[in-house]
Amino acid sequence: MIARLRRIARSVPAYVDLRLLRWRTGTTEGQWTVVAALSGLTLALLAFSVQDYQSVPAVWFFLPVLLGAVALRHKYLLVLVAFITACMAFTVTLESVANGMTGGRASTLVGLGLAVGIVLLESSRNRSGLPSALSEAMLADLRDRLQAQGQVPPLPDGWTSQSAVVSASGGRYAGDFLVANLTEDQTSLEMILVDVCGKGVAAGTQSLQLAGALGGLIGALPPLGLFASANEFLLRQRWDDGFATAVHVIVDLRSGRYQITSAGHPPAMTWDAATATWSVDGARGMALGIAPRPEFHQTQGVLGPGDAVMFYTDGVVESRSRDVMSGVEWLLGAARDAVRLGFDSAPRRILAKVDAGDDDRAVLILSRAATEAEPGAQAHPRTARDAG
Repeated sequence: MIARLRRIARSVPAYVDLRLLRWRTGTTEGQWTVVAALSGLTLALLAFSVQDYQSVPAVWFFLPVLLGAVALRHKYLLVLVAFITACMAFTVTLESVANGMTGGRASTLVGLGLAVGIVLLESSRNRSGLPSALSEAMLADLRDRLQAQGQVPPLPDGWTSQSAVVSASGGRYAGDFLVANLTEDQTSLEMILVDVCGKGVAAGTQSLQLAGALGGLIGALPPLGLFASANEFLLRQRWDDGFATAVHVIVDLRSGRYQITSAGHPPAMTWDAATATWSVDGARGMALGIAPRPEFHQTQGVLGPGDAVMFYTDGVVESRSRDVMSGVEWLLGAARDAVRLGFDSAPRRILAKVDAGDDDRAVLILSRAATEAEPGAQAHPRTARDAG
């Protein structure tokens, strides 16, 4: 007997886990399981309401409706609401026969009917085909997966990456994003900072799609080929205002040699440790998604010990009261002040000086240590990313 009880005790959690898994995947079985559970709750409410309507009035039946709106797809929610409505009508009818229908009770029922109608209307407009809880989880998972490829991998000793991003809307979806790739032998780092036209959540879906496309191309194509493919991708989408600016850098982590390619992006800046100054890089080019064959110009250089390169989006340097070039001049001074305390958290300190506006803002700094790492040193995490 005890062994049987133990088997039952072990099987119950497994059964519950399986039901939850099938609900999370949106299967028909999982949906009917939720309908059955909420129907059971409705029957319990009906039993209590029939016994003591004053303690459990009709308004309590709205609870399973709300739970169903979160957990059920539209057609299953309709079935549940029909059952709940029948139960609520039954208990209200019994109460009305016993004590009469008062004006307050009738008003409550009308309000409940309107609330249920709003819930059903909102459920019918869910284009994902999943319950709101699942569709939100799916979108968040997609965002996290795509943004994970924007995390700069752990770099070899002697190199550090710092970045910070602030969404104009204050949410977690922004039109600015980073895609990075480190070769398996950890000798070459490639990064792309992109600013999709639009602001905050409005540009979020477009940035997710473009980030996925670039994530599959980076490391497989040379810089010019990568930008040409991204340009063709944007032209095919036919989005309204469907263009983006981007800056691409590839760095040889052994020698410090780098190459910068720009597509309509604000100019990159390089830090010279010997003079303790930032200078504006000369790479220029046309934004992606505007013309079939845009021109891109590249620059090359070497990051010596203590040097750094910085990228940013136009939300950092452009505002209603300041054009891009004036903003670049301002950033030269602001960035110089920000790195006086070192490169650690410098992007966040720079963004803290930027006036809040209606555009997303991002800053990334790749720096080389002032002293060389020992030959053959193993890579370990030297990457930091802040999000505002």
